[in-house]
Amino acid sequence: MKAHQERLRKLIGAGSILLLLAASLVAFGDDAKDKQKKQAKVLEMKDKALADLYKGNPEAAGVIKNAPGYAVFDNNGIHILLLASSRGNGVVVSNKGDAPFFMKMRTLGAGPGLGVKDYRVIFVFKTATAMQKFKDGGWDTTAEADAAAKSKKSGGAASTTGSTVDDTQIYTITKKGVALQATLGGTKFSKDGDLN
Repeated sequence: MKAHQERLRKLIGAGSILLLLAASLVAFGDDAKDKQKKQAKVLEMKDKALADLYKGNPEAAGVIKNAPGYAVFDNNGIHILLLASSRGNGVVVSNKGDAPFFMKMRTLGAGPGLGVKDYRVIFVFKTATAMQKFKDGGWDTTAEADAAAKSKKSGGAASTTGSTVDDTQIYTITKKGVALQATLGGTKFSKDGDLN
């Protein structure tokens, strides 16, 4: 009887381990699908931002094509009285065909104003060193890129103010009537550990 109970206990233990393993694999599969969905969403945003940029600034297509790489970020922020905060997701793309490098941006600043900002920023790296520095989080965020929202039937407006910083060309695309100004001062760019 004892031998039978011992065998039963071992079978139950082995079954429990198999169930835990199966649950872990299912959770991992869900995480992988979730990660792919989020990556696809960022890549879709990138494609839309580039299309909008090229509509308003056709010359930008050649600039981006001939550069070592570029990055595209979306940014959603809130500016209430003296506190402004925003965050967004983005991707760095090498024109050499390397895998996309997913990043996030966070901004916390101060200044007068009231409004909600929703814009996309496109960085075009003129050197591979500038692109790597950006990926490593070393881009100088004291420079500012400002864009005025323009009323156009086609959508966003492109601005190249604050144009070249650390061998990086900056374009800001705002959505019609949503953002009056986009500033990059005090912005931290970092690797997105969840999406890479």
